[in-house]
Amino acid sequence: MSASPRLTPASGAMLLALAAVWGGSFFFAEVALQEVPPMTLTLHRVFWALPVLYCVVRWRGIPLPRAPRIWAAYLVMGALNNAIPFSLIFWGQQWLESGLASILNGTTAVFGAVVAGLLLKDEPLTLNKTMGAFLGLAGVAAVMGPSALSSFDLRSLAQIAILGAALSYALAGVWGKTALAGQPPLMNALGMVAGSTVLMVPVALLSDGVPQLALPTSVWAALAAMSVLSTALAYLLYFAILTRAGAANLMLVTLLIPPFAIALGAAFLGESLPPGAYTGFAIIAVGLMVSDGRLLRAARKKGAS
Repeated sequence: MSASPRLTPASGAMLLALAAVWGGSFFFAEVALQEVPPMTLTLHRVFWALPVLYCVVRWRGIPLPRAPRIWAAYLVMGALNNAIPFSLIFWGQQWLESGLASILNGTTAVFGAVVAGLLLKDEPLTLNKTMGAFLGLAGVAAVMGPSALSSFDLRSLAQIAILGAALSYALAGVWGKTALAGQPPLMNALGMVAGSTVLMVPVALLSDGVPQLALPTSVWAALAAMSVLSTALAYLLYFAILTRAGAANLMLVTLLIPPFAIALGAAFLGESLPPGAYTGFAIIAVGLMVSDGRLLRAARKKGAS
């Protein structure tokens, strides 16, 4: 009987690297949004990642699927996991600090547990997941603050947009498990990015017009980092960690992303967050740990021994 996946020093280092490149995406977006509108920014992120992932797939000798059904599934996956959430996050970041956006995006794992519990028979909605969901909502309330209820402004809408992105990521997880489970993971990454690129070309053209290429060097650097590091490299790390450490350990990246985003925003953009944001992040983190259940099981075992 093979040992269950566990977090080794090597996979732990990869987890930190994934958190860094995903946390960096919020910082890179803040830089790029100075010159690039949100829909075009989403197109840049997936378009430039596509050739990188294609080269990796060909180098690994993974055949491209021929069935139209698989490519249709990639189109849906590209919408749920890239096109919709990236666009919502980038639109929201026009009015939010990068660190705050990353904290709200941290609800993805809590949404994922609830959505999977409702839609997947093999992942029932347990008491732990329900408690975790309520804690996640409490954390969101603490992050947004009471003013979000009394004054419905652009900042409130921006925060709701980030939460919409988290829900889209959760739905993508269910879709990937049901529609793409039999495909090679790296091919899934390539197909998903290809699908989102196809979707975002007309959306960006209709929304923002033809993309401007005469951009400052700093913006091009941010676009390159977001595409190559935060998208292509991130997916390679994602699937490597999934294979070595399992899905439960991979969920921990949700807790590690905001510190990187907050630190980069504070160091290079002069961002500062209200105390409620840190309180909310702590509550969301507890909600994730309750949903995951491993710490509670370990505490029970220790108490029983």
